[in-house]
Amino acid sequence: MPDTPELSPARTILAFDFGLRRIGVAVGQDVTGSASPIGVVNNRDSGTDHERIAALIAEWRPTTLVVGMPAHADGSPGEMQQHVEAFIDELGRYELPVETIDERYTSLEAERVLKDARAAGTRGRISKEMIDSAAAVFIAERYLAAR
Repeated sequence: MPDTPELSPARTILAFDFGLRRIGVAVGQDVTGSASPIGVVNNRDSGTDHERIAALIAEWRPTTLVVGMPAHADGSPGEMQQHVEAFIDELGRYELPVETIDERYTSLEAERVLKDARAAGTRGRISKEMIDSAAAVFIAERYLAAR
């Protein structure tokens, strides 16, 4: 009987689309390379809702956290980069690998997809939370496709 190849275990990621008010979140896995929106985490003046992030990590048990890194169209750092880097530092408390991926245009892509779905009659009102979470889906899928 031939040896069976070693299969690496499926990897689950949590992807974050950082915003000063809300952080969109999606879960993805590398077996299918797909992701699904799971909502937003509040990010207010009092700080990031780390209780919510901890609950998501406990529920989904990701192997990696992925954060979208903002950049201008020419690839130069975006205005939000400093805030995103501080958020990445905060994620260190969860003792999971944190990786970044270019997030250029993810919010625009997410909004376009949601508006197209609404125009087709498959979706109702579009909230900012939906756009943020859908943008996190694009971040997750870019990351998974790059692996």
